[in-house]
Amino acid sequence: MEKVNIGIQDSDRKSVVQILNALLADEYVLYTKTRNYHWNVVGPQFNDLHRFFQAQYEALDATIDEVAERTRAIGDKSVATLAEFVKNARLKESPGDYPSAQAMLANLLADHEAVIRTLRVDAEESAKHNDMGTNDFLIGLMEKHEKMAWMLRSFSA
Repeated sequence: MEKVNIGIQDSDRKSVVQILNALLADEYVLYTKTRNYHWNVVGPQFNDLHRFFQAQYEALDATIDEVAERTRAIGDKSVATLAEFVKNARLKESPGDYPSAQAMLANLLADHEAVIRTLRVDAEESAKHNDMGTNDFLIGLMEKHEKMAWMLRSFSA
């Protein structure tokens, strides 16, 4: 691989790649959980929630691609296997658990809020590593998750 010369020291770039790969793993877990809920939601709000969860997992799918491409743009590889996602994720799944529709909304809200809190820290950390591009990127993702969390809160009100 060619030497990357984008104005960020290699050690700083490696630190930012770790941040991005952990975020990518979290996004993938959240995507999978949202897709699971899309498939398994039941109850009087089935139709609305089924469509709502689909819109959310489609947005998360686009985010996953953006995070992986940001890692590539700064000159490194992104994690890309299920084993790597599970290993690097800070969010957790609950295999075999099929919660109520209201619990699904609460679980997704809690995960989005956890990602938002992590993104606040990660954005600051990327700035400390002189990567203002990733800092800006992470702030933009934080705003997307804040909107998704707001929608989840509104749905369960």
